[in-house]
Amino acid sequence: MIIESKDRRTSAPAVDNSPSQLRAVDLNLLTVFDAVMQERNITRAAQLLGMSQPAVSNAVSRLKTVFNDELFVRYGRGIRPTPRAAQLFGAIRQALQLVQNELPGTGFEPASSDRVFNLCVCSPLDDRLTSLILNKVSELAPNIHLIFKSSLNQNAEHQLRYQSLEFIIGYEAFSPPDFASTPLFHDEMVLVHSANHPRLKGPLRESDIYREEHAVVSLERYASFSQPWYDTQEKQAAIAYQGAALSSVLNVVSQTHLVAIAPRWLAESCIDSLNIKLLPLPLKLNSRTCFLSWYEAAGHNKGHQWMKSLLNTVCSG
Repeated sequence: MIIESKDRRTSAPAVDNSPSQLRAVDLNLLTVFDAVMQERNITRAAQLLGMSQPAVSNAVSRLKTVFNDELFVRYGRGIRPTPRAAQLFGAIRQALQLVQNELPGTGFEPASSDRVFNLCVCSPLDDRLTSLILNKVSELAPNIHLIFKSSLNQNAEHQLRYQSLEFIIGYEAFSPPDFASTPLFHDEMVLVHSANHPRLKGPLRESDIYREEHAVVSLERYASFSQPWYDTQEKQAAIAYQGAALSSVLNVVSQTHLVAIAPRWLAESCIDSLNIKLLPLPLKLNSRTCFLSWYEAAGHNKGHQWMKSLLNTVCSG
């Protein structure tokens, strides 16, 4: 009689990690998966890959078998990835990029590249940085095309993850573990008021600030520049005007007795054109750090690495 130990009877089945298991998978399917994840549409993915739509659909069916998951479900006129597909995407994209970087002829040459980069330089930083970035890229890589946005929405992480947006420059760092952020510089914040304001003549206390009526970038805007200074109902009660951009906010301040919080560099650039003065900001939050953020898995692409280095140099200089 053979007696099995309890541990042996209840142990989980062994996972086959042998090379033969990998050889059983058509690795070309992974490029299809990557394209479908980016496009969220079988037809567009087929066009991107230079394949027929039935061929892409067949590849997706085979992928479902490989990963034992539906991977994509119908959503409107397109498709939506399942949680399992979203989990796989970063690792697969990173692996594909590592292989592509080592293939002959896949280096990145800025001077001859016609690549398109999608960037978001969040307002009001776009006033300071967009022209610097455009001019430097034009000098080093005249055929590269840059597409800029100046505001974010709630899909910012999704856009970075699926590369419809490659870099974000703004006052907020991206904290999820599969994203990366690096500080570029620190901005001093000041209180801006009209040159003929009847009360603001000298050093102020925090209580003085919120007794005045304020002009702000609309708090309804996602990642509003002004939001950090109006995080309570008491502080929000001081708001008399909400504008779409800080430049319009400062224009209103110059013609009224409202006050606004703004970066020193922006306020100083408006002194000659607007009737404004600046005062030190007597608040705990009197400076903010500007960050460059991206999706880590995209960082293995040589073009992405070049652009990240350029943005660091231009924006930190």
